[in-house]
Amino acid sequence: MVLKRGLVSLSVIGFLAVTTLSAENPRILMKTELGEILIEVYPDKAPITVANFLRYMDEDRYEGATFYRVVTMDNQPNMDIKIEIIQGGISRSANPRDLPPIEHETTEQTGILHKDGVISMARLMPGTASSDFFICVGDQPSLDFGGMRNRDGQGFAAFGKVIEGMDVVRKIQKQPAENQYLPKPIKILSITRKGSAP
Repeated sequence: MVLKRGLVSLSVIGFLAVTTLSAENPRILMKTELGEILIEVYPDKAPITVANFLRYMDEDRYEGATFYRVVTMDNQPNMDIKIEIIQGGISRSANPRDLPPIEHETTEQTGILHKDGVISMARLMPGTASSDFFICVGDQPSLDFGGMRNRDGQGFAAFGKVIEGMDVVRKIQKQPAENQYLPKPIKILSITRKGSAP
């Protein structure tokens, strides 16, 4: 009887351990020409945006992706509200690998604010985000809901954060640009779940 109880206890502990592990936020390893960036995404807070990003990744739709735009304090002279980001993806122009746009999840809904290292979706109007994303360099409250970097005040859809590799993000941001665009975009060599094959 004691042995059986011990086995039951071990089984419960094992189940709880597996449940805890499966509940962890997915981690994404982004390998670039200039180094690696490790990102944690938050499906419990931004389910639509995270599912979209993971689908692009899992279906290899980010093949050929680059970081192609860098925004610094010095290269946006006509903007009253300045930001600092790097932007990447596959859709600088129309791309056959693009999926339909997704519903806009605001920072008011998700609670994920545009702090240093936060990854978010690029968009034009609300509900037009598809594949392209950006990473904040420093805190960017004007990109949150109610912020006025975009005149509609809806902000952008943040969905995760860089947990390792901000030195690489800053290195990318320092690349020479022409009107915010890199003459030689930085290649994203792979985007995979942490621990999966590159």
